[in-house]
Amino acid sequence: MMLEEIMRERSVVICCGAGGVGKTTTAAALALGAAERGRRACVVTIDPARRLADALGLEELGNLPTKVDGPWPGELWALMLDTKGTFDDLIRRYAATPNQAARILQNRVYKNISAAMSGTQEYMAAEKLLELHSDGNFDIVVVDTPPSRNALEFLDAPGRLTRLLENRFFRLLVTPARGYMRALSIGLRAFLRTVASVVGTDVVEDTVAFFQAFGGMEEGFRRRASQVQALLADPATCFVLVTAPRRNELVEGRWFVDRLNQMGLKVEAVVINRSHPRFLPPGSPLLARRAQLPAELAPLLDNLAELEMMAAQEDAIVAEILREASYLVAKVPMFESDIHDLEGVAAVAVALSKPEIEGA
Repeated sequence: MMLEEIMRERSVVICCGAGGVGKTTTAAALALGAAERGRRACVVTIDPARRLADALGLEELGNLPTKVDGPWPGELWALMLDTKGTFDDLIRRYAATPNQAARILQNRVYKNISAAMSGTQEYMAAEKLLELHSDGNFDIVVVDTPPSRNALEFLDAPGRLTRLLENRFFRLLVTPARGYMRALSIGLRAFLRTVASVVGTDVVEDTVAFFQAFGGMEEGFRRRASQVQALLADPATCFVLVTAPRRNELVEGRWFVDRLNQMGLKVEAVVINRSHPRFLPPGSPLLARRAQLPAELAPLLDNLAELEMMAAQEDAIVAEILREASYLVAKVPMFESDIHDLEGVAAVAVALSKPEIEGA
């Protein structure tokens, strides 16, 4: 399958890779390419930096999709994840009453969890992906994930949430208030008293109040987590590894692919960003005829020889890393300047639709 077909046919595309290899630009280009093919596309970034907004020529991005105007038959939308806003929306959705939602949203423990707890951002990103995919407004959703190791947290977040909800201690804490003290064991009461002596009684009381207020909502969260896991494993979902033609990035990419395989997920395509182009056809005798050319052409020929050598070294590294697996590999050339506008993103989309090599 070519990346051209991915832009035309897939409903979810997840761009992964190390930091600084061009995932944001690649994700934007894949979404723009889908819009050029008449599809309603939305690109989502989990990164709070402005890179996606800058690349699309937007002043700002929020938690709701913003339309990007352009000369394409489809639609291009973009958003930047607001972790707390997404979490607040989930609380309102699964609370049995507005009063229950208000008690949770105003709880100090919840405010800390929704804003800063490790893993919250990754789960909310997965939740936002499911929301955008399920609401029927878009034909394709492209996700720009954090660097590789954080991306794994994003992919594993639904499973971690499910494990938390099934934890015996968690179920005990969300026991309805009337039976709560009866359910607490002597050991747990002693533990809470010890915690209170360290962090303060107010913190413990807020924590208990949060879990009690959460009671009855866990089934909704568990169901959504299961739906996210199913979406990630769906054949309509495609994982694209974005990397650079340097050994460190490619080794990191191969490690990430192995971890995905362990999770039962598979990378189908690899994008090699900022590749040096090949200017000569294979076996060209031009460089060997340097002595026969006019002297004023010698510096140009030396420069050409250096570029060819760099491109050959990059190809060798890519071939070595990909030798043991079969991926479609699209090479995006190194442009004269960084991509910072729609014209540049469109140029990347063109490169992505014309893959040069296929791993064997």
